[in-house]
Amino acid sequence: MKKTLITEISKEYTFEAAHRLPHVPEGHKCSRVHGHSYRIEITLQGPLHPQLGWIVDFAEMNAAWQPLHAQLDHRLLNDVPGLENPTSELLAAWVFEQLQVPAGTRIARVRVAETCTSSCTVFPKED
Repeated sequence: MKKTLITEISKEYTFEAAHRLPHVPEGHKCSRVHGHSYRIEITLQGPLHPQLGWIVDFAEMNAAWQPLHAQLDHRLLNDVPGLENPTSELLAAWVFEQLQVPAGTRIARVRVAETCTSSCTVFPKED
């Protein structure tokens, strides 16, 4: 019996940005403007193309990421519509909602790391 396989591909992107968290308690260090070297990992799921043997060309993932990169890189994230409170969790959800993925694929998860030891992952809730 042939098993049905689910295939995922992932690509990591980076950008530099500043932010401040407006809703933290008074005196919290994150209430001040500060910056991070963000790493975003996007994972797509989809069927393998029968001839090409891939879900989608990584170049198509790069093209889908570019409009978001342009909105985020070297910006104050608080100024980006929808990111007025740019926590890692809300940034990951924003990327998940904004990313226009290639036809035939779906976003399996988006991971945001703002430091080398701190990250957040969002994924669709399975019904």
